[in-house]
Amino acid sequence: MEKLLKQNIPNVYIYSVMIGSNVVTDTEHGFFGNVNDQVAEVCEMIQKDEKLKNGYNSIGFSQGAQFLRALAQRCPVPPMKNLISLGGQHQGVFGLPLCPAESYICDRVRHLLEWGAYVGFVQNTVIQAQYWHDPLDEATYRESSIFLADINNERNLNQTYKENLLKLQNLVLVKFLNDTMVVPKESEVYF
Repeated sequence: MEKLLKQNIPNVYIYSVMIGSNVVTDTEHGFFGNVNDQVAEVCEMIQKDEKLKNGYNSIGFSQGAQFLRALAQRCPVPPMKNLISLGGQHQGVFGLPLCPAESYICDRVRHLLEWGAYVGFVQNTVIQAQYWHDPLDEATYRESSIFLADINNERNLNQTYKENLLKLQNLVLVKFLNDTMVVPKESEVYF
């Protein structure tokens, strides 16, 4: 994506978000950690980047898309101008990701989600649990979800979240028609 953007937008500045000091750590943080802490960390990182002080555009892929939406809602300085969400799970997921069975990380995540996506330890540790949305138990979801229910304003209305989203010049939600990772895939275009 970076190469494509640079080919089509002369002199574009690209800031690629990475949690941790290397790709391995960043990948681990995509499975384990606390999304709220990660969003706060990214807010601090972009606030320190002088090239972003007048605002920036964001493109998020998969879970990164709803994390960027949370950034737009919670971190208004510098202002996010446009957000393009490619396959973001804005209404969460209710199905296990199709990770390879032989992957240790996928195996651990699958085990923890099966054990209890809304158990405090799992909610605070497993990234995918923080956007798990059980449509068969909305009350537990709203009460126990530490991330998704909050950014979707499904508990206490946070007027600031709404106001900050309305400041976006454009919000583009893209659903992948043949997506097999996001269940339900309609989550990609509704929140």
